[in-house]
Amino acid sequence: MDSAGPTPPSDAPARPRPVLGKREAFAVTIGIVVGAGIFRTPSLVAGASPGEATMLLAWVVGGLLSLVGALCYAELATTYPQAGGDYAYLRRAYGRRPAFLYAWARLTVIQTGSVVLLAYVVGDYVRQLLDLGPWSSSIYAAVTVVVLTLCNWWGVRQGTGLQNVLTAVEVLGLCLVIAAGLLFAPDATALPGVEGDGGGSLGLVLVFVLLTYGGWNEAVYLTAEVRDARRWMPRILTLSLVAIAALYVLANLAYLRVLGLGGMAASDAVAADMMRAVFGATGATVMSAIVVIAALTSANATLITGARGVYAVGRDFRALSAIGHWDGRHGSPRAAVLLQGGLSLALVGLAATALDGFRMAVEYTAPVFWLFFLLVGVALFVLRRRDPAAPRPFRVPLYPALPLLFCATSAYLLYASLAYTGLGALVGVAVLAAGALLLPFLDPSPSSMEPSP
Repeated sequence: MDSAGPTPPSDAPARPRPVLGKREAFAVTIGIVVGAGIFRTPSLVAGASPGEATMLLAWVVGGLLSLVGALCYAELATTYPQAGGDYAYLRRAYGRRPAFLYAWARLTVIQTGSVVLLAYVVGDYVRQLLDLGPWSSSIYAAVTVVVLTLCNWWGVRQGTGLQNVLTAVEVLGLCLVIAAGLLFAPDATALPGVEGDGGGSLGLVLVFVLLTYGGWNEAVYLTAEVRDARRWMPRILTLSLVAIAALYVLANLAYLRVLGLGGMAASDAVAADMMRAVFGATGATVMSAIVVIAALTSANATLITGARGVYAVGRDFRALSAIGHWDGRHGSPRAAVLLQGGLSLALVGLAATALDGFRMAVEYTAPVFWLFFLLVGVALFVLRRRDPAAPRPFRVPLYPALPLLFCATSAYLLYASLAYTGLGALVGVAVLAAGALLLPFLDPSPSSMEPSP
């Protein structure tokens, strides 16, 4: 018997075991959130902001709103510490079939699209070092998906071990950006550019800001594998967001000091341009390496948590039982990992013809993402009423005010992501609707309702 608990009998289905410590869960959360976004979206926020104070305030507000959401998720995660995260909460609140639509959206829109976007960021930057021709970015993106998928297929310890290393390098790189802009840049280095015209709505600004903060909720997908999860998950979620918000505000202060609001708005690679202004071409090269590491970190963490959601839905429906198998020996939902990797690889090929993959990815994922965030927020109220006797080691403070604020924010951003984006949003909604066509053919598994530990 090891410290994680007894080995299940050979005839019992393997389930996730609490083998991860708080450090690994913290690294996954940080690694997902602090990804390539902080090196790209600040220019979009600057372009839509009427002034410097508004831009900086948007990043503070984004951190506070994300923290409110994390408190709501902390209650759900500690009350129901099992694999599946949002899927498990939606299933308990609304039933298996509505929850399946979330799992479908996560597999086909949210997670898979995020992995491909990040893989292409890796491909675009590695291409600067070694150009293999017109298909360089696609080749490097495909290799990224394959390597990270195999690493996570091998086992959870390998996946999170790699995550610890990548996250440490990524955070150190972001600290380098902050130090370069705030400590080493000479005075009055702001570059010329078009001032933020304020033409974007508050909703559009928050869509970009909260996109950059996005991913903190992914930590709940590891709840069943974290030791003493009921004690540590609230701390992991809240402390991660406090640290991330501090890094983001300081990074934007650094960008602003070196480039100015106009220079930020005019830049397509704000971090690289800032480092170039401070340290020259060498600084830009270093920044490119940091962006690659950041994208790899987020892609790896997204693969880790995404596969847990695929596993959870496979466990609940007979027709999908092949992806609901947990490999006890390797501590990994290996079939789910391979399915997610295969779909990501197919999307890499499809995305090879896209002209503006980054913006299309935002449009494609945002409405679906905020729709289900809203439904999870409402699920907190539903489960409090339906399951009042469940042990709740952590309760959202200032209930019901904070959960209502989370729901209102999600509803507004759902509206904004439809009103201020383009065709990609409609495609994402259409893919979600296609999942509804599968519902009549899905019979729930009689053993799908996993009891809460």
